[in-house]
Amino acid sequence: MTFLLLTFFILAIFPQEEKIVASSLFEQPLLITSAGQSAEVRLVSVLAKRGELNFILSKTATPKDLENIKTLALVLGVSMKGLGAAGLDIAKERERVNLLVGEAQKKNIPLLCLHLGGEARRGQISDALISVFLPKAKMVIVVKSGNKDKLFTKICEEHKIPLVEVEKTADVLTPLKDAFK
Repeated sequence: MTFLLLTFFILAIFPQEEKIVASSLFEQPLLITSAGQSAEVRLVSVLAKRGELNFILSKTATPKDLENIKTLALVLGVSMKGLGAAGLDIAKERERVNLLVGEAQKKNIPLLCLHLGGEARRGQISDALISVFLPKAKMVIVVKSGNKDKLFTKICEEHKIPLVEVEKTADVLTPLKDAFK
């Protein structure tokens, strides 16, 4: 009895972070693309490969790339260098992603959003893309340092979207793998 009271007291003082376990929310194959042309899109593909997921990586995917796709994974984070290398500006990138997500919605292809760039991939331009596309997600995975201001938390709570926060990029592997059937 004393042990139970002590455990209750410790948990009350130091509440455990709520963990949302995503179990088989998505089907394969998935299309991994960028919203902002950051390098983290490649990291997601490496993690998907390690997780033995069936995926296609297309950094500048268009609606035609959704053929035979069952999940769209959108890696959020703007890189001005990445946009330039892709021959895009932020307006063209937003239009491309908007058309892609719109087509995915028409085809009932669920959206998984990821943000792995931490604070370095946040800022006014990234936040604008996050605010537009995150509410359309079925699930969100974010590296905790990118959510210090709780923008992801606020949007996910408002739209009842499961949010999984991880400490570091390598920790994304488990929730990513577990999210798929």
